[in-house]
Amino acid sequence: MNEADRRAADEPRLNHVQCLGARGLHRMAYWEWGDAANPKVLVCVHGVGRQARDFDTLARALRDEYRVVCPDVVGRGQSDWLADPAGYAIPAYVADMVTLQARLNAQTVHWVGTSMGGLIGMGLASLPKTPIARLVLNDVGPAIRFEALSRISGYLGQPLRWASVDEAADYLQTISATFGPHTREQWLALSRPMLRADGDGFKLHYDPAIAVPIRAMTPEIAAAGERMTWAAYDAVRCPTLLLRGAESDLLARETAQAMTERGPRARLIEFAGVGHAPTLVAAEQVDAVRRFLLEPDPTA
Repeated sequence: MNEADRRAADEPRLNHVQCLGARGLHRMAYWEWGDAANPKVLVCVHGVGRQARDFDTLARALRDEYRVVCPDVVGRGQSDWLADPAGYAIPAYVADMVTLQARLNAQTVHWVGTSMGGLIGMGLASLPKTPIARLVLNDVGPAIRFEALSRISGYLGQPLRWASVDEAADYLQTISATFGPHTREQWLALSRPMLRADGDGFKLHYDPAIAVPIRAMTPEIAAAGERMTWAAYDAVRCPTLLLRGAESDLLARETAQAMTERGPRARLIEFAGVGHAPTLVAAEQVDAVRRFLLEPDPTA
């Protein structure tokens, strides 16, 4: 392989799929790593204000074993924005992922979901005849602390603009301090895909309206959603790994413990010095996911 081929292999391929929502069709973008003919498919889905390139490090580590597919959930990254903010909701995202799975033509998939991406995976994994055969939930569970939602809603969707990538990265680091320690190079790699050019400056990659449903959340609505999400979790049957930042303000320790005792009885791994959520960039985090996904199936 020459140098040009090596550089091309180190970057993902961008594709799109048409999905149906309440107000018509929208395009969802997805980034693909590895051999497109590989029947082993890993789907990685990001958090509420993030985007698919968050998984670049993990995808590079697993692309030889998997066809790694990282979608930009609608309203984010390279995907379309919705006319109606009510469409920014977990059930609609699950429907989009069913469409994506059909496009991939995969009989089964493995799933890594960070925060919102974990809730989407949990919803899909709970369905009869689900394609998900192995599930990684990254710092999320059925019970989400309302205080953490309030923290996130405080910065999500703000009309911000920066003069440079470095200035934007500095801001993103202030609202993402709970992600844990990163080198400046790692942080810039996580920050660049979060930005879109805006004249001679930069703005965030997502539709500000993704914040509307979160800001409408009340403790009562959150409690009702928790009951339904526990029911979904209890219906999951595939092997499940639960990752938790030891200092997470979103996933309580008692919730994580309960998840090891009911439903799929998730295997729990905690990372010291990290809150919400582990970025899956640090070697120990990548290794934990890799070991779980690639271990032999006990039922095989």
